Amino acid sequence: MDIGRIFLIFALIVGLAVGGVIVLVPQSRDIGLAPYFWVLIAFALFEGVVFARRGSAAGPPVTMQTRIIGFAIALALMFFIPMAAGIQTKVF
Repeated sequence: MDIGRIFLIFALIVGLAVGGVIVLVPQSRDIGLAPYFWVLIAFALFEGVVFARRGSAAGPPVTMQTRIIGFAIALALMFFIPMAAGIQTKVF
């Protein structure tokens, strides 16, 4: 399995996790960081782990197109899971 597919699966998991946290702990939306920053932090950690595993090999481990698709998937899940649970969401 290539790193792009692993990243998309990770984006799906992160989106489900952030959406679940927003549903289960509604007060979490009011902390200093907006929930979409949680997604960005998780993606940065993923990139760091992949970079550390590859060593200092040249080139990005995940293409920009895959990153954008993964970010869109995670944000969509982060938005639609609370909406499906009936919780009013503020995205930004």
